[in-house]
Amino acid sequence: MAEERRGSWFGFGFCGFGQAPGSGRGRQVLSPEPLQTPGSGADVRRVSASWSYTALVTRGGQVRLSGAAGGAAGGCRDAWASEALLVVLRAGPGRGAGPELQAWAPASAMRGEPLWARALGPEAEAEGAARGEPPAGALPLLPLLPLLPGARAYVSPRPPFCRALAPELRARRLELGAEHALLLDEAGQVFSWGQGRHGQLGHGSLEAEPEPRLLEALQGLPVAEVAAGGWHSVCVSETGDIYIWGWNESGQLALPSRSLAKDTKTIPREASGLNEDGSEVRRTAKGEDGAPAPFIAIQPFPALLDLPLGADAVKASCGSRHTAVVTGTGELYTWGWGKYGQLGHKDTTSLDRPCRVEYFVDKQLQVRAVSCGPWNTYVYAVEKEGS
Repeated sequence: MAEERRGSWFGFGFCGFGQAPGSGRGRQVLSPEPLQTPGSGADVRRVSASWSYTALVTRGGQVRLSGAAGGAAGGCRDAWASEALLVVLRAGPGRGAGPELQAWAPASAMRGEPLWARALGPEAEAEGAARGEPPAGALPLLPLLPLLPGARAYVSPRPPFCRALAPELRARRLELGAEHALLLDEAGQVFSWGQGRHGQLGHGSLEAEPEPRLLEALQGLPVAEVAAGGWHSVCVSETGDIYIWGWNESGQLALPSRSLAKDTKTIPREASGLNEDGSEVRRTAKGEDGAPAPFIAIQPFPALLDLPLGADAVKASCGSRHTAVVTGTGELYTWGWGKYGQLGHKDTTSLDRPCRVEYFVDKQLQVRAVSCGPWNTYVYAVEKEGS
């Protein structure tokens, strides 16, 4: 069996707090740069970015923070960064002990005592192995809780910090947006809950959902990946199709955006209405014949999105108002808000269509993973065979 090629992490976008999307020069990095970390970007196996700082998990089990929060700690398997909490999954204190979940104030530099800690028990490790879960990248979804047999839980940046999930959900992955959550279960079904005022839940309305609700529009379609942006959502089917919904303020749904149009021309007048599929449309005068052009502000149902050249998607991640997708051939496409260079196209342009990041093509690199922070993007890539 061929040995897996070792790759490196790259970063681009906002770095106004000195976090490490690249060289850290200035407030923004407009094109992918190798992560500047002790050792090398190849030493990093997981990146979790909040707005003001970034957490890097190394292959040696260390968590390193850069940006407005600093510090490092060993014995770590996973980390999840938010402005309110830094959550770390660490090895248990004794031999045979299960992993321990710790929540820290980001400014604490992981010194002293955590805000709270919970031993997950050795059964959590066995359950994760039985499900084939990777050793890192599962947070904010947690393994089985010993106090709640058969149940799983997830970490929330707001109290209560540890929230149980109904056992029947059988969660495989969970993603948190600014005001909503997406859950992918073992059968490939998607559930969503939280605030829905930007259509980010995908149920066809702008109403909130207090509990996980099955996304009926995707029922029967096996889903492989989910991603939650600030106020939009993405999923990738097992056959490589992309479905996207929610807020389109900056073109993050790859649909015509009024704010992007205003960057290039004056929009004289506006009327609003609904499409047949329930999406909110704003129409403005355009063109010599006066024909109206539609702008999609909110898409409350999942919409099928085609990548250029019919490429199939395998992974997706969302920032606050931008989207990134990895294809089966290892190419990276980005779109949405680009003010800080988080799209990786060497400029600060925002886009309402998928655009390939040429850096990785030019460098003969295949993208294997992508992780978006609110205003930046991190990418793991390996050299192409034969390059």
